[in-house]
Amino acid sequence: MPEMRFTIRWPDGRQESCYSPSLVVREHMTAGESYPLDDFLARVRTSLTIASDRVEKLYGFPCSRALGQLARIESAAKGFSAAPDPRVAVESFEI
Repeated sequence: MPEMRFTIRWPDGRQESCYSPSLVVREHMTAGESYPLDDFLARVRTSLTIASDRVEKLYGFPCSRALGQLARIESAAKGFSAAPDPRVAVESFEI
């Protein structure tokens, strides 16, 4: 299963490199697109959960790195929830 990294830009302009154990993220987000915070969170939850489930199917246990990445993203997103129309941009995918 090919792993990948994807770079996001938070509403404050800070970039973050994120991990996925699967390329499934590319099925739910597009490089160069900007998403409303809630939409971005739904997309990243879906894709990283699918990725972790794929690892579990292959190896018998979920991917702790994918679930940890999801937890970090969700934690960071809380800081932007009060901002007017916060958006997260998906900058790039790297395999």
